[in-house]
Amino acid sequence: MIDYDYIRPGSVKEAIGLLRQYGSKAAVIAGGTDVMVNIRNRNMAPELLVSIRDLKDLCYIKKDENYHIGSLTTHRMLENSDLVKGELSALNDGASWVGSVQVRNVGTIGGNIVNAAPSADTAGPLLALGASVILEGAEGVRKIPISEFFTGPSRTAKRDDEILLEFEIPGEMENFGSAYWKHSRRKAMNLPLVGVSVALKLGASDVIEDAGIALTVAAPTPVRAGMAEDFMKGKPLSEEVLSEAGRIAASPDCCSPRDSLRCDAWYREEMIAVLVPRVARLAADRIKNR
Repeated sequence: MIDYDYIRPGSVKEAIGLLRQYGSKAAVIAGGTDVMVNIRNRNMAPELLVSIRDLKDLCYIKKDENYHIGSLTTHRMLENSDLVKGELSALNDGASWVGSVQVRNVGTIGGNIVNAAPSADTAGPLLALGASVILEGAEGVRKIPISEFFTGPSRTAKRDDEILLEFEIPGEMENFGSAYWKHSRRKAMNLPLVGVSVALKLGASDVIEDAGIALTVAAPTPVRAGMAEDFMKGKPLSEEVLSEAGRIAASPDCCSPRDSLRCDAWYREEMIAVLVPRVARLAADRIKNR
């Protein structure tokens, strides 16, 4: 292990001050399920760890006009929340797939997103649900659509002196059904080969009024399949429409999967084409049965 200093600030302002002082030499730690692994693997070597575990005000799930989820909310809280399970089902799915129960008890949604892995289980659901990221730094508070937050593998638009405060999801998502599927070799403690998230709003006669489709492990960052979404809008919820949406989502217009040790790019493309219709049907069933 490398040597580093460790400070637990008592407020967001104090944490921002430390980050501003140390810049890129500091790293924020919450649950530590990603940061400590990266330090042990020597993928990062901070001089200072700024622990925000004492900032309990950043741990919440609530709804007013919109949904608000604090960055220190654990995956286990998302997994057990009736509000998330009932109205933001894709996010409940994603949180439930993260690691083991022990990991979900300490790992936070903020850490999962700031780590910016293309395989992050909560990234796809947040993208499909149209979430925004709320950040605070020395220059104040700013709001970024999560679709603009990921800038590359393990890279985000967050500045060195900023703390991720919360995720905001539009209140209109209560009218959507949503689902996430993690396709992996086994059920437990495994990274996805590909991840598919779908959110659907249905009108009369099951016409698709609106759609959100997000893919993980399908590009250098989690991505929205915009062309597939646009194709679905205004069309009936039919096998033909869903199959074509899957084909479009798997095309180079929407994703750019790569070969890796875990599987080849062609397999990821084929699974996207298969999973988009399946997950869309699950999302539709959920809104009908709510």
